[in-house]
Amino acid sequence: MDANNNDQAKDNACKQALAGIKVLDLSRVLAGPSCTQVLADLGAEVIKVERPKVGDETRHWTPPTFNDGDNDNNGTSAYFATVNRNKQSITVDITCPEGQALIKKLAANSDVLVENFKVGGLKKYGLDYESLKSLNPRLIYASLTGFGQTGPDAHKPGYDYIIQGLSGLMSITGPSDGEPHKVGVAVVDLFAGLQLTIGIQAALLARQQSGQGQQVDVALLDSAIAMLANIGMNQLASNTTPPRLGNAHPNITPYQVFQTSDDHHFILACGNDAQFSRICEALGLDLHVDSRYATNPSRVANREALTNLLATVFVTNTRAYWLKVLQSVNVPCGPIHNVTEALAMPQVRARHMVVDFADSPIRVLGNPIKLSATPVQYRSPPPPLGAQTQQTLANLGMQAEEIARLQEQQVI
Repeated sequence: MDANNNDQAKDNACKQALAGIKVLDLSRVLAGPSCTQVLADLGAEVIKVERPKVGDETRHWTPPTFNDGDNDNNGTSAYFATVNRNKQSITVDITCPEGQALIKKLAANSDVLVENFKVGGLKKYGLDYESLKSLNPRLIYASLTGFGQTGPDAHKPGYDYIIQGLSGLMSITGPSDGEPHKVGVAVVDLFAGLQLTIGIQAALLARQQSGQGQQVDVALLDSAIAMLANIGMNQLASNTTPPRLGNAHPNITPYQVFQTSDDHHFILACGNDAQFSRICEALGLDLHVDSRYATNPSRVANREALTNLLATVFVTNTRAYWLKVLQSVNVPCGPIHNVTEALAMPQVRARHMVVDFADSPIRVLGNPIKLSATPVQYRSPPPPLGAQTQQTLANLGMQAEEIARLQEQQVI
């Protein structure tokens, strides 16, 4: 999908849902920027503040890169491009008084500020919530940290990988007879970023009623604990520690991965007794009338024996064969794609989940939010470092001479 293809959508649609909302983005790496990218996709004006000359750390997390000649590494890193489209980049040194003054001017004219510094990290610069609230009472100050603004661990830094371990998420991920595994992407960062987005939108709605902003406090650990979902609830209900089950489901079976004769794997997702009966009939088995397997509780109790029985059947033919057989009786199942196969799926392309930009080699993963009247727009690829600094400061009323002086002093 070319960015130019959005022209018709722009003509046909009303203003975007967050048009007119100004976001000052002091976050970096993944969790915070993932939030501000969603806001930008929905129409907010997002100004990303980066360190002069260095920028966001992820600009240098290479390879791979899109070879667009941007930055010192002659390309935009794939990691940076993941969560920084539709944004403007300015460079400001917030450690010096003049840089702090610039941020305060921007915050005074912003609706939202997003930051992911350690608790108290911005207070020494006068850029904490209480300081900026006095300048702009309507400001929504969104903080994303490892452990939140309160509690005995609030002062600690937070990293997705560490939080996956602390939260118990890794204890339930990976093979039952192997070591704990992290999820393949930084899922806690991304989950927390979405929750911060929801919190910001809720605060914007609340401001319509009260006229006042507020602080939004989201923690990686809180997000990871919430992600435990039914597994966490299993612990609360039974007071027993949930085991690691690999690809199996703790509450229903057979709901797992099986290998086939061509060394492929597929997912069988049997959710109820009626589906299990259809599986057995399709496979020529009578397990559904056996008291050990007739109901889901009995199948869970006899999980290992049932899995072994089904595995010996599925290994006798190919993945394509078994998928056709199971789909013919309306049993949920599917192949396990690699990433290349997944991105090439016609359904993925039809839903515009791979997006191109005009005059840029950068391609990005699309936004899954589809709005009928105010659709997501892909206005610009991730910006070069500091590309909008001079224009942004000029919009604040600063003269060219003053901007040049700040640049010479490396404030910007």
